[in-house]
Amino acid sequence: MGFLLKFLLSAIITYVLAKFLPGSQIGGFGDAIILVIVLAILNAVVKPILKIVGFPITVLTLGLFLFVINALIVMLASYLLSGFEIDGFFSALIFSIVLSLVTSVVDMIVD
Repeated sequence: MGFLLKFLLSAIITYVLAKFLPGSQIGGFGDAIILVIVLAILNAVVKPILKIVGFPITVLTLGLFLFVINALIVMLASYLLSGFEIDGFFSALIFSIVLSLVTSVVDMIVD
């Protein structure tokens, strides 16, 4: 039950963020649900590869390069989904940071 609640809350958060943050557009709530699934798959498959490849840069930047990796994941999701659009890297960076922060708060409340 907790997984389903977190999934739906993540979809709602993603939908609201895409509607209100500048530089991001989403077609509807169904697209938000698909976006959450795609982001989960990309975070499970692509993100570990990017972390390994970018490890030296991550060490040099004291972890700040992980923000870039998160933005790249959001941009890749935008490329894969027709119902979700990000205008550029800076918009993807803002979207990924706000999504991470809000999702972390919701996870603390739900748990």
